Amino acid sequence: MANSAAVLSMYDEPMWESIRAHDWHLQQCDDCSEWRYPPGPCCPKCLSPRSTWRPLSGRGEIASWVVFHRQYFDNWPPPYNVVAVKLAEGPLVISNLTGPEPEGSWIGRPVAVAYGTDAAGTLLPQMRLAE
Repeated sequence: MANSAAVLSMYDEPMWESIRAHDWHLQQCDDCSEWRYPPGPCCPKCLSPRSTWRPLSGRGEIASWVVFHRQYFDNWPPPYNVVAVKLAEGPLVISNLTGPEPEGSWIGRPVAVAYGTDAAGTLLPQMRLAE
């Protein structure tokens, strides 16, 4: 098996720099204000190439989730969860929930960003239940 290391490009290196600083930023279109994730060369809504890296609020809501009981990568020993989170700014991101798991349905639960590491020591934006 292998570790699930990020493959960095010129478009997403600024995002990972902000994550390493515990201040997650994404691109926001300068023309239509659409948030861009994943980072890229142009806005998916208006196709403008102009954008500015802006900090996220760190808030979101769980849209979907799963618990994996099989190991696919060395740096994610089972069992581990994966959550799809709709950020307050709009983009849908994939992460995992850290801390106590919610009772009952996870869908719609408010979350906040919490920075943590995987088994390989890579710093990642993770989610925790919001208070």
